[in-house]
Amino acid sequence: MTYIVIDTTDKQSEGFLKYVKTLPFAKIESGANATTIKAMEQAKKGKVTKHKSAKDLISFLNK
Repeated sequence: MTYIVIDTTDKQSEGFLKYVKTLPFAKIESGANATTIKAMEQAKKGKVTKHKSAKDLISFLNK
């Protein structure tokens, strides 16, 4: 899978995006979903959990 970021602030890039949307093999996703945005905001504020090992992390996630 390949990701392309398109700055849609001008008409040329908007036209390109419209064209890409017509392609049967292209899927357009704009931005992160609400859950991801919330997680990123919490991480920026330092609200994260720390674990000593991957095993500890998996145990935490399985609770």
